[in-house]
Amino acid sequence: MRPAAHARPAPQPLGADDAVIRVEGLEKTYASGFTALRNVDLTIRRGEIFALLGENGAGKSTLIGAICGLVRPSAGRILVDGHDALADYRVARTKIGLVPQELHVDSFERVMDTVAFSRGLFGKPRDAAFVEGVLRDLSLWDKRDAKIIALSGGMKRRLLIAKALAHEPAILFLDEPTAGVDVELRRDMWRMVHRLRERGVTIILTTHYIEEAEEMADRVGVIHKGEILLVEEKTALMRKLGRRELTLHLREPLAALPDAIARPALTLDAEGRTLTYVFDSQSEDTGIADLLRRLSEAGVEVRDLATTESSLEEIFVSLVKGRPS
Repeated sequence: MRPAAHARPAPQPLGADDAVIRVEGLEKTYASGFTALRNVDLTIRRGEIFALLGENGAGKSTLIGAICGLVRPSAGRILVDGHDALADYRVARTKIGLVPQELHVDSFERVMDTVAFSRGLFGKPRDAAFVEGVLRDLSLWDKRDAKIIALSGGMKRRLLIAKALAHEPAILFLDEPTAGVDVELRRDMWRMVHRLRERGVTIILTTHYIEEAEEMADRVGVIHKGEILLVEEKTALMRKLGRRELTLHLREPLAALPDAIARPALTLDAEGRTLTYVFDSQSEDTGIADLLRRLSEAGVEVRDLATTESSLEEIFVSLVKGRPS
């Protein structure tokens, strides 16, 4: 690999810390000249569920491909459970299970046979009991003798996960795991992911469903045009960047905001019946008490009130909005 274009401190060995994947200065430029990854640094903690968010073409698949050994980076280093993903590829790859978006197997192969074959590919000894356990966990045991061509779309998606788990990996990559599946199956798969994490498996998922990251992830990373914009604990990210609003429904409409209560964070809807106040929930003084006092003094009666918090989707949009296209 070519050296990084700018000076970087010498990478240190992965110590006895909680990192199961460490990416340092990763870059990928294709022969066409297109740069898919730009100086990516990323650490994935052992046993966490990490959601990688990004638009189409942001670099999610290239990053996953590089970690899994499917894409050769132009610069940088990747450590998988302490093993260099290039210098010690075979060992690093055994640590990883990859669930792609599409199933590429012989459609006339039996379910149980294809999972057992995937286990053998990684040099694992035959273990019918383990394979049975994987199939049962994924509600595939009743389909063990069925040919893949006879499976529904949802069952094929489960089979992809079974194949990825066949060699007992410590890390599982899920690339758009619930794209195109119904809501019920999506929630079943969410529960399955949580069970895997409880067993100590580290989960990294890419998704277009923001609710998926909001439901499952411990931490969230946002990638845009090949660069990591941020990596943050999900709850901390939503506290830090999430906007909270206080909505006040008035008993009588207002023609305009009285001067006594007017402020930049307060708006009146077109009908004059609803006030919206944007505030920082982490501030020692949100200004809500003062606002309610001023409303009372101005004779403005409030019929009802409620608070809302911006979703992860709104935060994601705000992060990439205005970035170079």
